[in-house]
Amino acid sequence: MTTQRIYLDFNASTPIAPEVAEAMKPFLSQHFGNPSSLHWAGIPAKEAVEHARRQVSDLLQCQPNEIVFTSGGSESNNHAIKGAFFALKEKGNHIITTQIEHPAVINPCRFLEKLGAEVTYVGVDQYGKVDPGEIEKAVTKKTILITVIHANNEVGTIQPIEEISKIAKKHGIIFHTDAAQSVGKIETRVGELGVDLLSVAGHKIYAPKGVGALYIREGTSIEPLIHGAGHESGRRAGTENVLFMVGLGKACEIARRYLSGGRILDLRERFWKLLQDNFGEKVVLNGHPAHRLPNTLNISFVGTAGAEILSELDGVAASTGAACHSGSVELSPVLKAMGIAPEVGMGAIRFSLGRTTTIQELETVIQLLKDIVPSLH
Repeated sequence: MTTQRIYLDFNASTPIAPEVAEAMKPFLSQHFGNPSSLHWAGIPAKEAVEHARRQVSDLLQCQPNEIVFTSGGSESNNHAIKGAFFALKEKGNHIITTQIEHPAVINPCRFLEKLGAEVTYVGVDQYGKVDPGEIEKAVTKKTILITVIHANNEVGTIQPIEEISKIAKKHGIIFHTDAAQSVGKIETRVGELGVDLLSVAGHKIYAPKGVGALYIREGTSIEPLIHGAGHESGRRAGTENVLFMVGLGKACEIARRYLSGGRILDLRERFWKLLQDNFGEKVVLNGHPAHRLPNTLNISFVGTAGAEILSELDGVAASTGAACHSGSVELSPVLKAMGIAPEVGMGAIRFSLGRTTTIQELETVIQLLKDIVPSLH
């Protein structure tokens, strides 16, 4: 057993980066004014919000006025999906998405179905990748929105967003991508992706929980999710959360240094090789072998319950892709959509690496697994 704490769940949440915490400090103790107030207390707050907006827009390579601050990725997704539906429902009621979206996309779509929306949930291949051709096949005259996750949170598979955007443009359809997992890990330049709407979650990129952003391409028709006064140029009411916006802005500025994947990708590949060397055919990869996030390694120990392994991995934080209920195993919707066999999916564990991960930590995990896995077979 180890007394060491090893964090390998960076896709679930990240710690606040030291530089981010430092940037936020003055807004805890000094700059308390309302950004809408035109006096000495409000002006520094307003300037901080607009500086943060520029920092986010620099990362996404868009105009600052195309960034709306939100409370996080879930709100951004809800704003994009519901906002597009309510703005365009006179034009049509059809939405296209995939079976491997985050619940913050799936559940708004299900909610809108109660209000008359028709939603097509397109399947994926064995690697968790959607076929753009299947998206185009689903298009009808009533299609008003396509929403496809940029990179899946469980297996890390990166979707062909650029190809799908061409299909959306050809048919005059608004295109949204949930980029909560990809922002700060790979390039998310909105011009290259070709999207109209893109969601950002602060706590996935070393900013605080409770802050995010929604990119809204200039000219895109979208109804506000929160109505009230004219904050965020009338697109999101509520007095601005200056402290957290400053944090998100700084996190986006820092993230630009890490987009190559370099060290983290190297660590992930070394970890995967160690797993293969030690467990051979007992361990298999879930997700695309090449087109996936540089920090994400979702693997299965065949014939073993991932939840049991995690419960024995003393001090190691990671996540599993299957839940056990009354002796039966329930795969996550993502693994199910990929057609993963139950005896494989039940052993799924997602290890997601971060900036502080070391090779020593990964080697420790391997040693722990060598003691645990054989005893569970």
